[in-house]
Amino acid sequence: MKHVAPIGVLLATTVFLGGSAHAETEPVGGTKLGERGLVAPPGVKAPPKTAARSYVIADADTGEVLAAKDPHGRYLPASTLKALTALTLIPKLDKNQRIRPSSRAVNEEGSAVGLVSKPLYTVQDLFKALLLVSGNDAAMALAEANGGLAKTLQDMNAEAKRLHAFDTVAKTPSGLDKPGQSSSAYDLALIARAGLANPDFRRYISTKTDKFPAPKGYYEIGNHNKLLWRYKGMIGVKNGWTSKALGSFVGAARRDGHTIIVSIMRHDGYFWNEVADLLDWGFATRGKVTSVGRLVDPVPDAAPLPTRPALQAAPPGAAMTPVALPGDTAGPGSGMILPVGLSVIGVILLGGVSWLVYGMRRRPR
Repeated sequence: MKHVAPIGVLLATTVFLGGSAHAETEPVGGTKLGERGLVAPPGVKAPPKTAARSYVIADADTGEVLAAKDPHGRYLPASTLKALTALTLIPKLDKNQRIRPSSRAVNEEGSAVGLVSKPLYTVQDLFKALLLVSGNDAAMALAEANGGLAKTLQDMNAEAKRLHAFDTVAKTPSGLDKPGQSSSAYDLALIARAGLANPDFRRYISTKTDKFPAPKGYYEIGNHNKLLWRYKGMIGVKNGWTSKALGSFVGAARRDGHTIIVSIMRHDGYFWNEVADLLDWGFATRGKVTSVGRLVDPVPDAAPLPTRPALQAAPPGAAMTPVALPGDTAGPGSGMILPVGLSVIGVILLGGVSWLVYGMRRRPR
């Protein structure tokens, strides 16, 4: 007599091995924002094409998301993460405090403003270096001024939680690639919108050029955001690039009393013209269509921080928390990460199936 596993075990095992997992709550910002492809309003021309793997176009004034593509897909953020660093630390540090960077900060790898270990810099100088020329050395110096790297990362992740930016995990203050670090186009839009409400943040990101202290006088630094010179009404925010993250950008522009935010992630080429086209589409479309979602408001200062919601539903074969990591060729959507509880159940069920099969083979006929 053959032994057959109970149908419930087989079904549960099938779900564990290859089925889709379903969330208990909808994605932050609305159900449609859980989709992986293009999400656009009906009745209007689709947004311009872009090589970015993920993007969001949003009305900063109303919070309406006008269009998106894989908005909650999790990718390496590169230096766009510096927007979160600035948003977190600006309220905590005295902008006139003088800082002497450590040797660690001075020797931080990647893009740098060229700090030296002398008390030449104010906190304000370091924020300019952070947001204009994407100084990784400035990011580390600011983290040290805030009480150290560990504390700063803790503060950054708490700020992300306050913003409901649950796709964002900060492992560095600079955005240098590190395993486990991630953000999403949706989260970058949340961070930019919150930053625009801070006068100092807005002033830094809007600065085109400025003088920066040096051991003998000063030198001039210029903002890396090319659209500050090219796009009418551009306010600024932050761009980023690494060989693993590829190109990323989040920015805002204001025209005729309205502000549009565009964020993109994982672009493998020159993206400035495409970002300008997406901004144009946003200005032309706002107020004329039904939004596909919304940028949620931050948690008020007196309210408790939210808990991370359940993972969003994913279509069959799609990753629930896709992260573009070194060696990623298939890209997000190629695997499945299941909730811990479901994984444990699956392991138990697989063990049960194995036991039944073993018993079947051992049983004499």
